Amino acid sequence: MINGLHHITAIAGDPKENYDYYTKTLGLRLVKKSINQDAPDTYHLFYADGVGNPGTDLTFFPWPAMGPAKPGAGKAVEVTFAVKTGSYDYWKKRLEDFDQNVKEETRFGAKHLIFADPHGLELAITETSDKRDFEVWDKSPVPVEYQIRWMHSVRILVRDIKNTELLLTRIMGFKKNGEDKGWHRFGINNGESGTLIDVFVNPELSAGRWGTGGIHHIAWRVKDSQDEMKVRELVLKAGLSPSPQIDRFWFKSVYFQEPGGVLFEIATDGPGFDRDEDAEHLGEKLILPPWYESQRDEIERNLPPINTK
Repeated sequence: MINGLHHITAIAGDPKENYDYYTKTLGLRLVKKSINQDAPDTYHLFYADGVGNPGTDLTFFPWPAMGPAKPGAGKAVEVTFAVKTGSYDYWKKRLEDFDQNVKEETRFGAKHLIFADPHGLELAITETSDKRDFEVWDKSPVPVEYQIRWMHSVRILVRDIKNTELLLTRIMGFKKNGEDKGWHRFGINNGESGTLIDVFVNPELSAGRWGTGGIHHIAWRVKDSQDEMKVRELVLKAGLSPSPQIDRFWFKSVYFQEPGGVLFEIATDGPGFDRDEDAEHLGEKLILPPWYESQRDEIERNLPPINTK
């Protein structure tokens, strides 16, 4: 029922710096400029491919007053993007031209570029020939053939892998794909790009902490509400504590902490980001879920302006 990554949400600093980096340096499209529905005095910014396909979007809560994240047990620590095979050298040069500190590393037999965004979020880029839903953004500063296509994988830290592995393999439908330098890789089906989670285990790890430059939660995609509720029931029967289904307007969500402490979300593929905006103009203005429209004036007063032109 789970089909891979839906989105990953991280915590940013200044929202304008965040916008400039992800649209101008990495060439992603801002497909939704909205609010954190649980804390409406801050933005929720969604960056994705040209139409906001599930599995392509990295999203942010900008909380510039928050301290920096502390990597550690119970937290996700890195997002890896997928680019088309043959794009590696382009991205190495592009990142260096933008004064990024880039490292190179081979993971599970594939070359990776390792770097960080302006607020400290750890990122990586790797090539793939795997097929996933992807639409180009014709206004991206990155040429079509080199554009970031989707999220390839995510990395998490835990003290004990046993129950995390049981959840992934027996409840969520993952298979173990191997180990590399202490990292345990799990993926959906044959471990296609866009379905992967890497788990590092160290019983001596201190607890991680949310903060700027850190990942808030990992969302896994399901086809629809019916599949989401089936997964929720399985998670509940496994002894975990999933939230009720929550309507986020563009998708529906269920949240729970996996046994190692990382916050997971199950998210439906639809209705999608074009539900309340024309696809040509995604992300150009502040969009509120209908139940927040009565508070628009107050919300807009509390949010710093972001020039997205």
